[in-house]
Amino acid sequence: MVTAADIRRLALALPRTYERPHRRAPTFWVHERIFCMLPKEGGMWGTAPVVIKLEREDQLNMIEGHPGVVAPAGLYSHHGWTGVRPEAADEALMGLLLRLAWTHVAPRRLAKGLNA
Repeated sequence: MVTAADIRRLALALPRTYERPHRRAPTFWVHERIFCMLPKEGGMWGTAPVVIKLEREDQLNMIEGHPGVVAPAGLYSHHGWTGVRPEAADEALMGLLLRLAWTHVAPRRLAKGLNA
C-alpha cells in the first residue's frame, strides 16, 4: 500500500516537478502539464484512485499486467488517463507508473535526461 505522502515524495523526486491544486485535488505537474492527480483533499484515501497520464501502449500493458491495481480512468481513458488503486499498489510499482507518466508529459529534452 502506498500513501499520499509516498506518492508526493516519489513524484516530487522527478526533475522539475511541482505540486499545485487543480479542481481542488492535489496534482503534480511538469512543464505546465499534469501527470498525476491524487484524490481530493478530505476524500476517503483508498476508495478513489490516483489518476496518472500514460501513453496508450503503456496504459494497456499496465492494465493487463496489474489487474485489480491499474485500470482505465472513468473519464478520458482513451487519452491515457489511468486509475491506480493506492491500497493495492506497492512503492516500486507506483514509482514506475509515476516515471512513465512524467516521461509522457515532460518535454522530450528533459525526458531524455532522465532516461540517459
